[in-house]
Amino acid sequence: MKNGPVVLTAGFTGLLSFSLLAVAIGTDYWYIINVNRPNSTGSDDLSVHSGLWRIIEGPNMSSVIPSFTANMSSLSEAERHLLGFHRVVVILLPFSLVMLVFGWIFGLVSSLASSPKLLAASASYVLLCSVFTLSGVSVYIKYSNLAMEEFQRIVPPKDQLYVDVSFGWSLATAWISYSLEVTTGLLLMLAARITQMKGHYDSGVAIAML
Repeated sequence: MKNGPVVLTAGFTGLLSFSLLAVAIGTDYWYIINVNRPNSTGSDDLSVHSGLWRIIEGPNMSSVIPSFTANMSSLSEAERHLLGFHRVVVILLPFSLVMLVFGWIFGLVSSLASSPKLLAASASYVLLCSVFTLSGVSVYIKYSNLAMEEFQRIVPPKDQLYVDVSFGWSLATAWISYSLEVTTGLLLMLAARITQMKGHYDSGVAIAML
């Protein structure tokens, strides 16, 4: 078995995972809140969707999430706790995105060098990137659940009946990116194994010919 197709597939999945994570980080559909009151004629104006950086309220209003600029002294304990979670997310995911760039370059150099050790190291590095992505997404889900608990505590139960809350396609895109990162790492591991076995085979052939 040749490692060429395996390496090419790993390169494609690695590039795709980077692209999807970039899309997820840059879009505003991580969390969606739809308000549908029975007597409301403009329910779309009450809908809210948010990303990692801003909150979109209705068709024309948006506000930046003050992850690092908020006045902590004016916030409640619950709000400070939520903001702490959000800070972790907006650090982990962009950091993972930057790491993927170097991982792709490292993987390219390793494949050109046809070095089993370098390919294995590239695989470990990409799998490490996936850990950061998984951590970021997991913390965001925790952050969203805590925000929902705070919402349920503040808003009267009768008003909650008209609120529909769901995760959006941006979060799903981040999950797909994580899956592709893991796939890329495993493919690079396979390429390293194939290269190593090929080296042993070539050495055996060379010895037999002496």
